[in-house]
Amino acid sequence: MITGRPKSPLVLSEEERLQLNAVAKSRSFPHALVMRARLVLLAAEGVANTVIAKQLNLSQQSVCLWRQRFLKQGLQGLHDEFRPGRPRSISDERVAALVRKTLATKPKDGTHWTIRSMAKQTRLSAPTVYRIWQTFGLQPHRQRHFKLSPDPFFVEKVRDIVGLYLNPPDKAMVLCVDEKSQIQALDRTQPVLPIGLGYVEGVTHDYVRHGTTTLFAALDIATGRVLTACKRRHRHQEYLAFLQQVEENVPRKLDIHLVVDNYATHKHPRVKRWLAAHPRYHVHYTPTYASWLNQVEIWFNIITQRAIRRGTFKSVKDLVAKIDGYVQQYNSHTTPFVWTATADSILQKLERLCQRISETQH
Repeated sequence: MITGRPKSPLVLSEEERLQLNAVAKSRSFPHALVMRARLVLLAAEGVANTVIAKQLNLSQQSVCLWRQRFLKQGLQGLHDEFRPGRPRSISDERVAALVRKTLATKPKDGTHWTIRSMAKQTRLSAPTVYRIWQTFGLQPHRQRHFKLSPDPFFVEKVRDIVGLYLNPPDKAMVLCVDEKSQIQALDRTQPVLPIGLGYVEGVTHDYVRHGTTTLFAALDIATGRVLTACKRRHRHQEYLAFLQQVEENVPRKLDIHLVVDNYATHKHPRVKRWLAAHPRYHVHYTPTYASWLNQVEIWFNIITQRAIRRGTFKSVKDLVAKIDGYVQQYNSHTTPFVWTATADSILQKLERLCQRISETQH
């Protein structure tokens, strides 16, 4: 009986077996290296090359190759060999100079470098500048907006509100309340051209203003449902009317925790008197310039993107009707937002930002 060429025995030391097992179970190493580690482990158990090839979806030649590489070079042999290519045409000094120029200077005729302006300045090709920027994560054309809160009770307010989100009180409802003011009923001056095969929806660049409305909203963090009302103006009178609407829609047995910002309307004397007359209400103010702590802002962004920004409205009444229609549809299949940030993680992130700002002052 012909059995083929006898295979060299593959025996692993205890250290090699531990290292191969670690590689074989890794989720961060390259997939090819993980497969080769599994291959060697199976071979050390005496599994035939044909069985290994079938189990790992490899060719039998590949199994033989990596088995031999391991026998000759050990663990190092499982890594891909260096493949020399065309020598680099740009020295490390030129790359470093480009990076320093990007970080430390600005063009004389603009606010930031572009790929073409930097290529012209450094006498490199535009694709080369692009690759270097991409490698070092440089994006001169982009900005991140931030605003540090000067609120003297910033830490306490963050812990208070995040605590409500992560550990809501029993027998109570947490409502994130705010207003989106000056929503314009905009009507295009000519008919909208519908989307078609090969071209996008077409709208005129100009529009006719038919008036504005203010959208009051209260988001229940437990269910994700939203209670809304559109008002003509944005005063304490309208806010009080909306609070009365909340009062009528929340069961009497529940306390109500309101998360609101520091807008003057929310602190008007008449509003304070109303809240004092309704002791089940507990108000939690977000820190100054920290509206991102209010979950209803997430919902405002959703309705803006999906129902308002690209809408065409013949009148304020039409705008209000479409907002109400969207809210009804949204509440029919809503889910709550998942808040995962702890107070400590938020404060650590702000500490890193302050550190960066401090470093730029030197």
